[in-house]
Amino acid sequence: MTEFTPVSALLGGAMIGAAAVLLLALLGRIAGISGIVGSLLPPAPAADWPWRAAFVAGLIAGPVLVAWASGTAPAIWFPMGLPWIALAGFLVGVGTMIGSGCTSGHGVCGIARLAPRSLVATGVFMASAIAVVFIIRHGIGG
Repeated sequence: MTEFTPVSALLGGAMIGAAAVLLLALLGRIAGISGIVGSLLPPAPAADWPWRAAFVAGLIAGPVLVAWASGTAPAIWFPMGLPWIALAGFLVGVGTMIGSGCTSGHGVCGIARLAPRSLVATGVFMASAIAVVFIIRHGIGG
């Protein structure tokens, strides 16, 4: 089980929301991580790569700075092993291609704009996550 931390969850959610609003207001862009990262990769990085690189750097620097400031690093534990994690990452990548976006683009930004395809996509994400957790906890990983 995980700890119930409503204050840090609320602060983190507010910061994610603020970042999404600022990106949309200032640059007219949706904060979809798969699109931001995908446009940084070959064959042809996007012409607007500087803000994309800064966004990704902020995603990495944020937790590092919090760990440094608090003096503790979060425990990272992978119960299923690296092959399963690689398969999961691959499937998430395929899903973002099929769904034309990721949980941040659809779940945070799309739902806030009441985009119908984002409402459906987020429903599919959540149903899939619930099914996978159930299968792993009560089937495979029992």
